[in-house]
Amino acid sequence: MFLLFFIKGIVSMVNPKGVQKPKVSCIITTFNRASYLNQAIESIMAQNFKAFELIVVDDGSTDHTGSTLEGHKKAIHYIFQPNRGASAARNRGLEMAKGEYIAYLDSDDLWDPHKLSLQTRFLDRNPDYPLCYTEEIWYRNGIRVNPRDRHRKYSGHIFQKCLPLCIISPSSAMIRRKTLVDLGGFDEDLPAAEDYDLWLRVTCRYPVYLLPLPLITKRGGHSDQLSRKVANLDKYRIQALIKTFSSGMLTPKDWQAAWSELSTKCRIYGNGCQSHGRPEEAEHYLSLPQMILTGSNPECKAEIEHYCSLNDKMQSIGFKSAHISA
Repeated sequence: MFLLFFIKGIVSMVNPKGVQKPKVSCIITTFNRASYLNQAIESIMAQNFKAFELIVVDDGSTDHTGSTLEGHKKAIHYIFQPNRGASAARNRGLEMAKGEYIAYLDSDDLWDPHKLSLQTRFLDRNPDYPLCYTEEIWYRNGIRVNPRDRHRKYSGHIFQKCLPLCIISPSSAMIRRKTLVDLGGFDEDLPAAEDYDLWLRVTCRYPVYLLPLPLITKRGGHSDQLSRKVANLDKYRIQALIKTFSSGMLTPKDWQAAWSELSTKCRIYGNGCQSHGRPEEAEHYLSLPQMILTGSNPECKAEIEHYCSLNDKMQSIGFKSAHISA
């Protein structure tokens, strides 16, 4: 079995013709989605921007994904690995990437033909922005639906807008490779909400830009969607929020907003634990916001001290945080 994994893992396929040094590394990660994969690949090959490489990371599929890719041998780099989850697959693609920019595409999503050209042009012209993302078209079970108001997207310093839930789809984003590497990629310890976690780490440090065009199509409703398979997503969002307190990157107002969101999520999740007969877990989550506020949580103690010092200093000079851009 190990030999089979090894042989599959080293299969390498060439870039699209005419591409010498890719500007963009397009990365598809997939697990048992052979029925969607061809269309995802074709949406990349149809781009009017051609200076890209296409990497497909097969995260241990047991369906006919391998045979589905036979027709694309000359267009992709194919990597097979034992099943390790979405974060590990995305990071494996990042390790292989040679492009200046990284663009992920979930295997059940599709790109508009102009996506790469428009995003590349923006990042080339705006070096202070490490990431741009786009509006989306949504389908659920084959029927077009409208995103809810809570999924509205924004440009600028949007950390506070990203706190309630993930508003940046990985399939819509293009990010500088250096930024992604510097931040450590996706957190492989999170079985879910890994995208929410990454965007918090990006947006607490940098402004991001929304291209106000629907340049991706998201196809939802199928049974293998991670958001449907993983219960209690807020449990993992809470873990991601705790990490932001130890980042040392939050302004006083961002800190307050993050703590308020953490309190809300801990109250909802803790009450749910109580209702389902898990009193010890409930007590932990219901007390967590206060532990962080007082610095009794070891992971956050240094950040609490940093925040208090910063807040005192800002108040002493009359500092007022800028309004978050919408």
